[in-house]
Amino acid sequence: MALPAFRYHPDPVASGSLVESQRACRCCGKPRGHLYTGPVYCEEDLDDALCPWCIADGSAQTKFGATFVDSEAFPDGAPGQAVDEIAERTPGFNSWQSERWPCCCGDAAAFLRPAGIQELREQQELEGLALNHIIYEMGISGGAARRLLESLHRNTGPAAYLFQCLHCRQYLFHIDYL
Repeated sequence: MALPAFRYHPDPVASGSLVESQRACRCCGKPRGHLYTGPVYCEEDLDDALCPWCIADGSAQTKFGATFVDSEAFPDGAPGQAVDEIAERTPGFNSWQSERWPCCCGDAAAFLRPAGIQELREQQELEGLALNHIIYEMGISGGAARRLLESLHRNTGPAAYLFQCLHCRQYLFHIDYL
């Protein structure tokens, strides 16, 4: 069975938010081959317990009041429809600090994956874009900017979280640093 499509998180397997599992989903009770490993905000403990289909169709949100991205992760003026879709029906992602979800062209961006310096260098243009983000968005310059860039690590942090605008295709970053 093909995984559901998520507009704002197009490849949750590659990003690490979904893993293969034969355990049954706590929402639908079915073992569907994948479970969600990202954050779940609700009263029940649903860590590694929901299938992507129950996230996509809103069943997990309806049954448990679960959300998957904190609504505070979005900048002021983020479109409410996008915030609702991401928070209630899109897999989130684990981050070292509070997640941030950037917007561009009047819409939320799509989350691609966490990245360290190794992953950024695999796609050459990303290293320079990440350095620009550190300098111009985070206000860190000189040797400190280069040291932060070089210290990025996908699994042990600090990490860069890579997004892409759905409209202009520009890459956007959130780097959780302190």
